[in-house]
Amino acid sequence: MFGNIGFSLTSAGFTLLFLLLLTVKNKTRVKFFLGLAFLLNGLWALQHISWIAPHSSLQQYLLFDSLKQLSWILFLSVALHHQAHKIWQIFIQRSTIFAILFPSICLLLSIGYPTATDWMYLGLTVTALTILLQLELLFRQSGEQKWAFKPLVIFLGMVNILEFVTYANASMVNYLGEHFIVAKGYVYTLFLPFMFLAMRRMEHWGIKIFVSREIVLHSTLLFVAGAYLFLMAIIGYVIKYQGGTWGASVQIVLVIVALFLLGLVLASANVRQRVKVFITKNFFANQFDYRERWIGLTNILEVGEKELNDVYDTALQGCLKSIEYDRGVLCKFKHNELLPVASSAEITLHSIDWSALKAVAKYCQKKPWIVDLNELMVHPENYPNIELTPDQAKQSSFQFIMPIYHETTIWGVVAMYQVEGVFRPLNWELRDYLNAILAQVSNFILHHEASHMVAENAQFAAFSRMSAFVVHDLKNILAQVDLILANGQHHKDNPEFIDDTFETLEHTQARMQKMLKQLTDKHTQVQTSTQVCDIASIANIVIHQLCATLSPRPHLLIETDLQASCDCDKLQNVLYHIVSNAQQATPHDGTIDIQVTTVTPNQILLKVIDTGCGMSEEFIKHRLFKPFDTTKGNAGMGIGAYDAKHFVEGIGGRVDVSSKEGVGTVFSLYIPAISADKVINDEDKEVST
Repeated sequence: MFGNIGFSLTSAGFTLLFLLLLTVKNKTRVKFFLGLAFLLNGLWALQHISWIAPHSSLQQYLLFDSLKQLSWILFLSVALHHQAHKIWQIFIQRSTIFAILFPSICLLLSIGYPTATDWMYLGLTVTALTILLQLELLFRQSGEQKWAFKPLVIFLGMVNILEFVTYANASMVNYLGEHFIVAKGYVYTLFLPFMFLAMRRMEHWGIKIFVSREIVLHSTLLFVAGAYLFLMAIIGYVIKYQGGTWGASVQIVLVIVALFLLGLVLASANVRQRVKVFITKNFFANQFDYRERWIGLTNILEVGEKELNDVYDTALQGCLKSIEYDRGVLCKFKHNELLPVASSAEITLHSIDWSALKAVAKYCQKKPWIVDLNELMVHPENYPNIELTPDQAKQSSFQFIMPIYHETTIWGVVAMYQVEGVFRPLNWELRDYLNAILAQVSNFILHHEASHMVAENAQFAAFSRMSAFVVHDLKNILAQVDLILANGQHHKDNPEFIDDTFETLEHTQARMQKMLKQLTDKHTQVQTSTQVCDIASIANIVIHQLCATLSPRPHLLIETDLQASCDCDKLQNVLYHIVSNAQQATPHDGTIDIQVTTVTPNQILLKVIDTGCGMSEEFIKHRLFKPFDTTKGNAGMGIGAYDAKHFVEGIGGRVDVSSKEGVGTVFSLYIPAISADKVINDEDKEVST
């Protein structure tokens, strides 16, 4: 009786596997021989059931055992050589012939010589060992597909270990123990789920089984309930057997309590949900081809965008196409208001359900959770404290409302719904998938927003930097105007002074117009004019006009007639800045010398030497040429030295500074020179023009 239960379960299991295999449309050799194995194993289990085969003999049992083992050897042989073009190419392999030999001999002996049981025991022992060797070879050759072969190896490995032990023991005592036979039914039943899992993973052989998640859920719950009731029955039987006269009453109470607890557990939605998630995670394939989806999303998001509106549209399309939904809207918080920044063409501002969006956004500020309004209608307990009733959710056209975060603050929400196509319920897999999509999309949005902000800041920084240089130049112009006013009272009746004043004002006007153009015309850069500059003339202008009101007055020493090719106004400003700084750092009784010498035939050395307070090496190294760093407080901009170095290096020269505190400073400007022949040619061109 006990053995009938085990073999009944085994027969039912193999029958179910055979029926599932019939649902596979692909016709392959592996499928055919696997189906044959299921069929013969089911018949093998049936002939052990006493109410089906009440008078089965030992020879009949050995006959079906040989058929069962032969079916598995055929299946494994085809699996090992499944790449062969013809079926006969598999069966002429020496390994296949050797594997088939022993179960075939046992089969012939059970038909022709039924009394040779000792030889059949030995043959079936070797057969079980052969199957184990085939499994080891199959698993070793599986390479990267070991994960798919593990359930098959576990099932056939465990049942054939039992077969080996059974027939090895029978060979030694020349007797097949009944307890071994009874155990087989339960061992096969126990490991049959691994065979089902193996079929789920045999897609490389063209076998792809689909079973509804709901069917597996209910089957699992029924199996658990049956196992639980069976356990309770055993406990009740033990209590009744041990309890004497009162045992029957306790047994009844135990059965009632067990049924109540079972009903309570099975009625729990939380328990059912946990079981469903466990089954789906461990026994079912994913509903998406994630490699294909991720590549598609990457291709959508990698398109370069110029405007933020395009960025928002791309982000919304990435979310929609990831789950193949057709409509949606992307909203962003601006000044604590939820405003749409991108939407599908079919959605208008008047059609958006703002109440649902605001309620979900408020809910997501406290809990980072994807909200499924369809789920909210059926299971509002899954969204505690949300300010949206099931009736309000029913009136909304949206299905998924998903939050986007910037660090820990909610940036906005994405709302999507489906009009045509596949409708997707929100389960654990889709939730994890959407969270991954949101992470990618949010990074895309925030990256582009940060890039636009950096670009704008760079534009403002460039404009501010240009303004600082303009202010610095204005100070130089102001110095010229101050010089005119200072000398105007004494020389206003001198015609030459009046001529010089108008010439200076014209020059000042040209300089100011140039600076205004730099400030107002942001899209074009004012080209720096390149001229033939006479260093001696520029030095004389700086000494006798720009710096004449300060003391000590510089002394000029010119030892070369070489000229430079650069912007004369810019060079004049640079020299003026260096000389005026030297005057401010040098006492009235000190000296300032300006020397213009030749270093090489192609290089002019312009030195400004003062006997002022000097500078430390640390200051020269870290602060002198650093923009906007000044020791003059509000009186200076801190860009004069930086501007001088930047200009001289821009024309191919260099600036060296040597200084000692309390002794003085030497500024050395190495300026590229032009040859006298080139100067003459340039002058001839100007005359001809």
